Amino acid sequence: QVQLVESGGGLVQAGGSLRLSCAASGRTFNRYAMGWFRQAPGQEREFVSGITWSGGRTQYADSVKGRFAISRDNNKNTVSLQMNSLKPEDTAVYYCAADLRPLLQTVSPNSGEYDYWGQGTQVTVSS
Repeated sequence: QVQLVESGGGLVQAGGSLRLSCAASGRTFNRYAMGWFRQAPGQEREFVSGITWSGGRTQYADSVKGRFAISRDNNKNTVSLQMNSLKPEDTAVYYCAADLRPLLQTVSPNSGEYDYWGQGTQVTVSS
């Protein structure tokens, strides 16, 4: 069983940066792929980025590629999302999620593959 808590959201001007963090509980955290998703009002929840259990492979949505960077620290049980060059279109609630299938070598962009979710953190980017 995994519990996830996001932090680091806030209000930022377009072109600025934010760093989101996800703190996880569970002794087997280092076996699971992790993902970041976001959801704007009236929109579907969409994949943003993901990272394998070892950190050896990452994936990004086309809309954030080159601007965002995901990382993890298995010793600290944390996953981070560095967001640079933020745009108003990035405004959403951001969620971290855990895929409990152990030792996967790939990252799934499908929300249905993830078993545990945090409560989300609001990111607002102004013009």
